[in-house]
Parts: sequence; C-alpha cells; structure tokens
Amino acid sequence: MSRRIADPKSFGRVAVLMGGTSAEREVSLKSGAAVHAALERRGVETVAIDAGEQVIRQIEQSGCDRVFIALHGRGGEDGVIQGALETMGMPYTGSGVLASALGMDKLRTKRIWQGAGLPTPDCAQLNDGFDAEDIVARLGLPLIIKPVHEGSSIGMSKVDTADALETAWRQAARYDSEVIAEQWIDGNEYTVAIVAAEALPAICLQTPHSFYDYAAKYQADTTEYLCPCGLGQGDEQMLQRLAQQAFDAVGAWGWGRVDAMRDRHGQYWLIEVNTIPGMTDHSLVPMAARAAGIDFDELVWRILESSYGQE
Repeated sequence: MSRRIADPKSFGRVAVLMGGTSAEREVSLKSGAAVHAALERRGVETVAIDAGEQVIRQIEQSGCDRVFIALHGRGGEDGVIQGALETMGMPYTGSGVLASALGMDKLRTKRIWQGAGLPTPDCAQLNDGFDAEDIVARLGLPLIIKPVHEGSSIGMSKVDTADALETAWRQAARYDSEVIAEQWIDGNEYTVAIVAAEALPAICLQTPHSFYDYAAKYQADTTEYLCPCGLGQGDEQMLQRLAQQAFDAVGAWGWGRVDAMRDRHGQYWLIEVNTIPGMTDHSLVPMAARAAGIDFDELVWRILESSYGQE
C-alpha cells in the first residue's frame, strides 16, 4: 500500500515526463497532458517535460522534487529512466528498474510466469532462418506475432497459415530484433488494473478487428469496453487474484495493468503486464477506476502517492 498524502504541497514540485522518442510517443503525449492537467486541478505544483535526449538535464533544470512517469515504450517504460532517476535519488511513480524492464519484455515475463506456475500461452522465439512448419507443428494455428519489447500492439499481427509467418516476422522485426510467435487463444480478452495494491473491476474488450490492435486501442469507435465485464462474481474475483499474482511475480509496484484471455473452457491465460499503461481518453485504467468510484483526478493522485515507495 502506498503512503497516503493529504496536502498537495507535500509532493513538492512534480515533473510529468511525457513524449519521449519511442514508437508510442503520441500516446504518451496525450497521457502526460491529461496527468499534468489533473495534478494542476488538485493543487499540485507541476511542470510538463517532453523527454528528449537531454532528459536528465531537463529534470535537473525543472527544480522538481519527484517525477510522475507518463512515458510509454522504450526509454520510459523499460527501466532506463527509472535507473537514471534512482542514480539521481529522485522519487518517481510506479515500478522500479527490474519490474519495468521485465514488464517491457514479453518473452522474459512469460518465462517468469511459467516458472511461477502461472498460466500463459506457449510461444517460440523467431530468429533469422526459423522453420515455419516446425513453429506451426509446435504451437498450432492461428498464431499471434509480437515484437518482444513494444507496447500498444505495435508491430503485432495474426497469422492463419505457415506461409504468412515470414511476412509477419519481418513486419515485427522492423520494431524489434526479438520477435515471438505466441499461441492464439480463442476467447474474450480482459484487463485488470492494479492501483495501490488493489485490483480494480475487470474490463472485457470486444472489437470487430481480428485482435485488439493499435487502431482498436486508440483510433476506432467500434471497440466496446464492458465494465461490468460480464463475468460472475466468483470468476471475476479469480481473474483479479490471478492478475495480482502476475503483477507481483515480476515485482511490479504502485500501479499497472495485467491483460489476460479466457478461453472457451473458462481457463484464464496471462498475456502481458503493463507497468505504465495509457492515461488517455481511450485508456483502460481510468475506465476501471471510474467503475470503482475513483475519478481521474483521484486516480492520478493515488498513482503519485506511489512515488513515496521509492524513497
């Protein structure tokens, strides 16, 4: 549980890091702007920083006392900025170096979950010269192809034939040198937000797209977000417990989101953990918070309180 703070002055001056140079820059700018506005409404002294190549100097020159990280993707969500802030002795929101690095690495996260006995779809790493028929024989069809270190479904695609694997791998490899093929789970997709050690109500995601891709997340008006999610109380509680176990297994802290699938037999499968999820008008953590009676400004406040866990 994060330390509870009543006086906005107790936070000191807060720098909101946003933007950056990753493939998720545009989403991060929207998240950061929303967070910055929420903190101002709550009376917190804050400064917005579009994190560039001289981000450490930007932070030092801002005169801030702590940092709210609203960066998505590499350089912001993968432990890099967290390590720099640790070296500076600067408190920051969310998970530390290790959990951030793991959360950004789909392959190593899956291996940790497997080692902990948590259910996650099997996968295979795709290297130059891989045998498509061998991959299909092992994992079946269809498959979902993913860059290991990207978020927001960037570079992901579904393949239905062995012949399509090569093209999908090349597309994913444009974003990352490490690519995986993952078993396809046929069923509903759910996400569980975790804030201050509390699992919020689950959201069921439904899209006419073949999967919940970048367009479905940030651009489409056809994506449906069901909250209540349609599960019975016992099934939803089971999903929330599994999400908390998955979150804890990688050492995540403060806030985040765990994505999962439920197959036609009722089995849950963990997909990934997000240590700095989106905070835009399309984002899922604010949606789950509203269902729990937590408005956006209060959500941002509680996330900022997690910065005391780093002191």
